[in-house]
Amino acid sequence: MSTLSHHGSCTLVGAGPGDPELLTIKAVKAIQAATVLLVDDLVSEEILAYARPGARIVHVGKRGGCRSTPQAFIERLMITAVHEGETVVRLKGGDPFIFGRGGEEVEHLREAGIEVRVVNGITAGLAAVTALGVPLTHREHAQGVVFVTGHAKTGHSAEEHPTDWQKLAATARDARLTLVIYMGVSGVAHIQDQLLHGLPGETPVAVIQHATLPQQRHVATTLSRLRADIDAAGLASPSVIVVGDVLRGLAAAGMPATRFGT
Repeated sequence: MSTLSHHGSCTLVGAGPGDPELLTIKAVKAIQAATVLLVDDLVSEEILAYARPGARIVHVGKRGGCRSTPQAFIERLMITAVHEGETVVRLKGGDPFIFGRGGEEVEHLREAGIEVRVVNGITAGLAAVTALGVPLTHREHAQGVVFVTGHAKTGHSAEEHPTDWQKLAATARDARLTLVIYMGVSGVAHIQDQLLHGLPGETPVAVIQHATLPQQRHVATTLSRLRADIDAAGLASPSVIVVGDVLRGLAAAGMPATRFGT
């Protein structure tokens, strides 16, 4: 562990799914106190409006399927800024500890002798189905929920660290679970094919792009038609794919199968 002295601080803050009104009070206070903000691509300008005048805002670009700032470089920036006495906020879309690499950042900060605070944010998988007026769990349809990433660790192929989609589908079927798949659009053909080994083709699926934002769009479909309907609607990242019987409530919520805008 590093023995370097420092007088700054570092907080990992979840900016939520995009709608600035979904920020927690603690998140707003942390953003307002920061002298340096390291900001992911999916964080909106409306959220950055809470930053104090004169705060240094550094866009470090983290978005699935796009060119990103190297993680090691971001971690060095955080450590350097803290040692320079800055109040650092690492501002991340969604929640820092749900596919936000927050765990890795906390480990590296602690190895450098820096204590770090974490402020949770509403994760996109929850906000996406709420925006459609349906739940993730329901006593009649789903006894639990699984959050899973749709792509492998950076620098590793899917063959080296595969998700066993067939087993996951069978577990979801037998245990009555909702599947929430992040960053799955680019690999949807493979995911769909594998899930069909354990789930029936008529299983309801929703794909929600830009959840909670004015440009939100979604498609409600079935597992057998998933890829075709994503292509037909032109949906892309950032999107969340939700699979499970809780989506049968979409009709009751009055939501059309395909919706563009809010």
